[in-house]
Amino acid sequence: MSAPGTYQAAAGPSSGPTAPPSYEETVAVNSYYPTPPAPVPGPATGLMTGPDGKGMNPPAYYTQPVPVPNPNAIAVQTVYVQQPISFFDRPVQMCCPSCNKMIVTQLSYNAGALTWLSCGSLCLLGCVAGCCFIPFCVDALQDVDHYCPNCKALLGTYKRL
Repeated sequence: MSAPGTYQAAAGPSSGPTAPPSYEETVAVNSYYPTPPAPVPGPATGLMTGPDGKGMNPPAYYTQPVPVPNPNAIAVQTVYVQQPISFFDRPVQMCCPSCNKMIVTQLSYNAGALTWLSCGSLCLLGCVAGCCFIPFCVDALQDVDHYCPNCKALLGTYKRL
């Protein structure tokens, strides 16, 4: 029998703890990209000689595989929807839907409901001698048409009444 406090090692192979795996082994670094073999100096490896006579190796270049086109691919088309624009009595900067250019609208004034009501009101007040036609000369009483300066397309109208 052995003395108390002394222990004997188990017979057979050593069952002691081993070292844990390294970081590279754990995360499998470089498992997808094998390292290229080291070049052997000589005429077949493309060893170039520098100005000081020492050898220089050109960098190794790897090309990516060319993707194969899929004959069943679905074409995707992006459509941009322009928000509605509020037209007032001032020029508006916008993208013309006809010619697709950024423009500042040109204004054209036309007689509208407010113009005719103003003219009729002045006639009722006694301005029959020609003063009743003054609203046709005042832009603030007329409707406004907005046109594209490039393609002359009518873009919108601002009606006073």
